[in-house]
Amino acid sequence: MAKLFRAVIMGPPGSGKGTISERIAQRFGLTHLSSGDFVRENIAANTDAGVLAKTYIERGLLVPDHVMTRLLLPRLEEMTRHSWLMDGFPRTLAQAKALNSTCDLDLVISLNIPYETLKDRLSDRWIHPASGRVYNMGFNPPRVQGRDDISGEPLIHHDDDKPEALVARLRQYKDLAKPIINLYKSKGILHTFSGTDTDRIWPYINSLLSTKIPSTSQTDTQRIPMP
Repeated sequence: MAKLFRAVIMGPPGSGKGTISERIAQRFGLTHLSSGDFVRENIAANTDAGVLAKTYIERGLLVPDHVMTRLLLPRLEEMTRHSWLMDGFPRTLAQAKALNSTCDLDLVISLNIPYETLKDRLSDRWIHPASGRVYNMGFNPPRVQGRDDISGEPLIHHDDDKPEALVARLRQYKDLAKPIINLYKSKGILHTFSGTDTDRIWPYINSLLSTKIPSTSQTDTQRIPMP
Protein backbone atom coordinates (compact mmCIF):
# COMPACT_ATOMS: atom_id res chain seq x y z
CA MET A 1 0.00 0.00 0.00
CA ALA A 2 1.37 3.44 -0.95
CA LYS A 3 2.35 5.78 1.83
CA LEU A 4 -0.31 8.38 2.52
CA PHE A 5 0.59 12.02 2.01
CA ARG A 6 -0.87 14.87 4.09
CA ALA A 7 -0.22 18.54 3.38
CA VAL A 8 -1.45 22.00 4.40
CA ILE A 9 -1.46 25.20 2.33
CA MET A 10 -1.29 28.60 4.06
CA GLY A 11 -1.53 32.15 2.79
CA PRO A 12 -3.25 35.50 3.36
CA PRO A 13 -6.63 36.41 1.83
CA GLY A 14 -6.31 36.59 -1.95
CA SER A 15 -3.06 34.64 -2.10
CA GLY A 16 -4.45 31.99 -4.46
CA LYS A 17 -4.72 29.09 -1.99
CA GLY A 18 -7.89 27.76 -3.61
CA THR A 19 -6.53 27.90 -7.16
CA ILE A 20 -3.27 26.19 -6.24
CA SER A 21 -5.07 23.62 -4.10
CA GLU A 22 -7.25 22.62 -7.05
CA ARG A 23 -4.19 22.24 -9.27
CA ILE A 24 -2.43 20.09 -6.68
CA ALA A 25 -5.51 17.92 -6.25
CA GLN A 26 -5.84 17.38 -9.99
CA ARG A 27 -2.13 16.82 -10.63
CA PHE A 28 -1.29 14.58 -7.69
CA GLY A 29 -4.58 12.92 -6.77
CA LEU A 30 -4.84 14.41 -3.30
CA THR A 31 -8.25 15.00 -1.78
CA HIS A 32 -8.73 18.76 -1.45
CA LEU A 33 -10.17 19.59 1.96
CA SER A 34 -11.47 23.15 2.20
CA SER A 35 -12.22 24.30 5.74
CA GLY A 36 -14.51 27.06 4.41
CA ASP A 37 -16.59 24.57 2.43
CA PHE A 38 -16.96 22.36 5.46
CA VAL A 39 -18.09 25.21 7.70
CA ARG A 40 -20.76 26.15 5.14
CA GLU A 41 -21.81 22.51 4.85
CA ASN A 42 -22.27 22.25 8.62
CA ILE A 43 -24.20 25.52 8.76
CA ALA A 44 -26.51 24.33 5.98
CA ALA A 45 -27.02 20.98 7.73
CA ASN A 46 -27.77 22.75 11.05
CA THR A 47 -25.29 20.63 12.99
CA ASP A 48 -24.52 21.74 16.54
CA ALA A 49 -21.04 22.90 15.54
CA GLY A 50 -22.42 24.58 12.41
CA VAL A 51 -25.01 26.54 14.40
CA LEU A 52 -22.29 27.61 16.80
CA ALA A 53 -19.95 28.66 13.98
CA LYS A 54 -22.73 30.71 12.38
CA THR A 55 -23.14 32.83 15.51
CA TYR A 56 -19.53 33.99 15.20
CA ILE A 57 -19.56 34.46 11.43
CA GLU A 58 -22.69 36.61 11.57
CA ARG A 59 -20.88 38.94 13.98
CA GLY A 60 -17.87 39.17 11.70
CA LEU A 61 -15.68 37.20 14.12
CA LEU A 62 -13.25 34.36 13.54
CA VAL A 63 -14.69 30.99 14.47
CA PRO A 64 -12.86 30.07 17.72
CA ASP A 65 -10.40 27.21 17.99
CA HIS A 66 -12.64 24.82 19.92
CA VAL A 67 -15.40 25.14 17.30
CA MET A 68 -13.07 24.74 14.32
CA THR A 69 -11.40 21.67 15.77
CA ARG A 70 -14.83 20.20 16.58
CA LEU A 71 -15.83 20.75 12.94
CA LEU A 72 -12.70 19.41 11.28
CA LEU A 73 -10.88 16.83 13.35
CA PRO A 74 -13.62 14.18 13.31
CA ARG A 75 -13.66 14.40 9.50
CA LEU A 76 -9.89 14.05 9.32
CA GLU A 77 -10.08 10.99 11.55
CA GLU A 78 -12.36 9.45 8.89
CA MET A 79 -9.72 10.10 6.19
CA THR A 80 -7.36 7.38 7.35
CA ARG A 81 -7.02 5.90 3.85
CA HIS A 82 -6.76 9.13 1.88
CA SER A 83 -3.93 11.45 0.95
CA TRP A 84 -5.14 15.02 1.33
CA LEU A 85 -4.35 18.73 1.12
CA MET A 86 -5.95 21.03 3.71
CA ASP A 87 -6.79 24.60 2.69
CA GLY A 88 -7.85 27.08 5.41
CA PHE A 89 -6.84 25.16 8.54
CA PRO A 90 -4.97 25.57 10.83
CA ARG A 91 -5.32 29.34 11.29
CA THR A 92 -3.99 29.54 14.85
CA LEU A 93 -1.22 27.84 16.81
CA ALA A 94 -3.80 26.03 18.96
CA GLN A 95 -5.41 24.62 15.80
CA ALA A 96 -2.00 23.55 14.49
CA LYS A 97 -1.24 21.71 17.73
CA ALA A 98 -4.65 20.01 17.62
CA LEU A 99 -3.97 18.93 14.03
CA ASN A 100 -0.55 17.58 15.03
CA SER A 101 -2.21 15.43 17.67
CA THR A 102 -4.46 13.91 14.99
CA CYS A 103 -1.98 13.25 12.16
CA ASP A 104 1.58 13.79 11.00
CA LEU A 105 1.92 16.31 8.17
CA ASP A 106 4.39 15.65 5.37
CA LEU A 107 4.49 19.15 3.90
CA VAL A 108 3.30 22.72 4.52
CA ILE A 109 3.13 25.24 1.67
CA SER A 110 3.18 28.92 2.64
CA LEU A 111 2.33 31.55 0.00
CA ASN A 112 4.03 34.92 0.37
CA ILE A 113 2.29 37.47 -1.87
CA PRO A 114 2.99 41.25 -1.91
CA TYR A 115 0.38 43.60 -0.45
CA GLU A 116 -0.25 45.43 -3.75
CA THR A 117 -1.02 42.15 -5.51
CA LEU A 118 -3.43 41.08 -2.78
CA LYS A 119 -5.14 44.48 -2.89
CA ASP A 120 -5.62 44.25 -6.68
CA ARG A 121 -6.94 40.69 -6.51
CA LEU A 122 -9.38 41.31 -3.67
CA SER A 123 -10.76 44.52 -5.14
CA ASP A 124 -11.91 42.44 -8.14
CA ARG A 125 -13.09 39.44 -6.10
CA TRP A 126 -16.77 38.47 -5.99
CA ILE A 127 -18.16 35.52 -4.05
CA HIS A 128 -21.22 33.27 -4.14
CA PRO A 129 -22.03 33.16 -0.40
CA ALA A 130 -23.88 29.84 -0.30
CA SER A 131 -21.14 27.78 -1.98
CA GLY A 132 -18.02 29.89 -1.42
CA ARG A 133 -17.27 29.94 -5.16
CA VAL A 134 -14.92 32.81 -5.94
CA TYR A 135 -14.71 34.88 -9.11
CA ASN A 136 -12.21 37.52 -10.15
CA MET A 137 -13.27 40.09 -12.73
CA GLY A 138 -9.72 40.26 -14.06
CA PHE A 139 -8.94 36.60 -14.78
CA ASN A 140 -11.87 34.41 -13.71
CA PRO A 141 -15.11 36.37 -14.35
CA PRO A 142 -18.57 34.79 -14.11
CA ARG A 143 -20.28 33.99 -17.41
CA VAL A 144 -23.05 36.45 -16.53
CA GLN A 145 -21.89 39.59 -14.73
CA GLY A 146 -22.86 39.56 -11.06
CA ARG A 147 -24.29 36.02 -11.17
CA ASP A 148 -22.95 32.63 -10.05
CA ASP A 149 -22.23 30.29 -12.98
CA ILE A 150 -23.97 27.29 -11.42
CA SER A 151 -26.92 28.65 -9.42
CA GLY A 152 -27.46 31.98 -11.16
CA GLU A 153 -27.74 33.62 -7.75
CA PRO A 154 -26.25 37.08 -7.08
CA LEU A 155 -22.57 37.44 -6.21
CA ILE A 156 -21.38 39.71 -3.41
CA HIS A 157 -18.28 41.79 -2.79
CA HIS A 158 -17.24 41.55 0.87
CA ASP A 159 -16.58 44.78 2.71
CA ASP A 160 -13.47 43.18 4.21
CA ASP A 161 -12.07 42.65 0.70
CA LYS A 162 -11.95 46.40 0.19
CA PRO A 163 -8.55 48.15 0.46
CA GLU A 164 -9.38 50.00 3.67
CA ALA A 165 -10.08 46.70 5.46
CA LEU A 166 -7.29 44.68 3.85
CA VAL A 167 -4.44 46.10 5.93
CA ALA A 168 -6.14 44.99 9.15
CA ARG A 169 -6.88 41.53 7.69
CA LEU A 170 -3.27 41.06 6.61
CA ARG A 171 -1.97 42.19 9.99
CA GLN A 172 -4.29 39.71 11.69
CA TYR A 173 -3.19 36.93 9.33
CA LYS A 174 0.51 37.62 9.94
CA ASP A 175 0.07 37.74 13.71
CA LEU A 176 -1.75 34.40 13.74
CA ALA A 177 0.37 32.72 11.07
CA LYS A 178 3.82 33.59 12.44
CA PRO A 179 3.85 31.02 15.30
CA ILE A 180 2.36 28.36 13.00
CA ILE A 181 5.04 29.01 10.39
CA ASN A 182 7.73 28.82 13.07
CA LEU A 183 6.29 25.51 14.30
CA TYR A 184 6.33 23.92 10.86
CA LYS A 185 9.75 25.40 10.08
CA SER A 186 11.10 23.74 13.22
CA LYS A 187 9.73 20.43 11.97
CA GLY A 188 11.49 20.88 8.63
CA ILE A 189 8.29 20.59 6.57
CA LEU A 190 7.68 24.26 5.65
CA HIS A 191 8.20 25.44 2.06
CA THR A 192 7.57 29.11 1.23
CA PHE A 193 6.80 30.38 -2.27
CA SER A 194 6.86 34.09 -3.14
CA GLY A 195 5.59 35.97 -6.17
CA THR A 196 2.83 38.01 -7.77
CA ASP A 197 1.51 35.52 -10.32
CA THR A 198 0.00 32.11 -9.49
CA ASP A 199 1.01 30.74 -12.91
CA ARG A 200 4.65 31.58 -12.17
CA ILE A 201 4.57 30.14 -8.64
CA TRP A 202 2.85 26.92 -9.68
CA PRO A 203 5.79 25.28 -11.56
CA TYR A 204 7.94 25.50 -8.41
CA ILE A 205 5.21 23.94 -6.27
CA ASN A 206 4.62 21.28 -8.92
CA SER A 207 8.35 20.48 -9.03
CA LEU A 208 8.59 20.20 -5.23
CA LEU A 209 5.56 17.91 -4.94
CA SER A 210 6.85 15.73 -7.77
CA THR A 211 9.81 14.88 -5.53
CA LYS A 212 7.63 14.29 -2.46
CA ILE A 213 4.63 12.28 -3.65
CA PRO A 214 5.22 8.77 -5.02
CA SER A 215 3.40 8.19 -8.31
CA THR A 216 1.66 5.19 -6.74
CA SER A 217 -0.17 7.55 -4.36
CA GLN A 218 -1.66 9.62 -7.18
CA THR A 219 -5.13 8.15 -7.09
CA ASP A 220 -8.66 9.50 -7.57
CA THR A 221 -9.01 13.23 -7.21
CA GLN A 222 -11.98 14.56 -5.30
CA ARG A 223 -12.90 17.63 -3.33
CA ILE A 224 -14.39 16.94 0.06
CA PRO A 225 -16.20 19.96 1.48
CA MET A 226 -14.90 21.19 4.80
CA PRO A 227 -15.02 24.68 6.32
